[in-house]
Amino acid sequence: MRYILIFWALPMSLIWGWYFLSLNDINFGFVMLTRQVHDLVFEIYGQILGIEPSALPPLLVRACVVDTVILMAILAFRRRRAIRAWIAERRGRPGYSREDAARSV
Repeated sequence: MRYILIFWALPMSLIWGWYFLSLNDINFGFVMLTRQVHDLVFEIYGQILGIEPSALPPLLVRACVVDTVILMAILAFRRRRAIRAWIAERRGRPGYSREDAARSV
């Protein structure tokens, strides 16, 4: 699961890092981070998909949110016993502890 989170976080940080740096034209001397390249990339993707380039950023945000929700749901499902024990412990219910959850795993 650790590798899945790494391979999820790395592309997310790269795409959003590039997006915001190029959107604001903070290029540090790299051509890839210029606003012209930003506009060109979205123009090309817009032509490929047959939609307006200005419609792509909201679609990108929606795709990232959906991917994140799916990944977090898988993670929560895998650790459901520990989460259930943590909630029971926070509510002060006796009879189910983290040790019980750890033993059942």
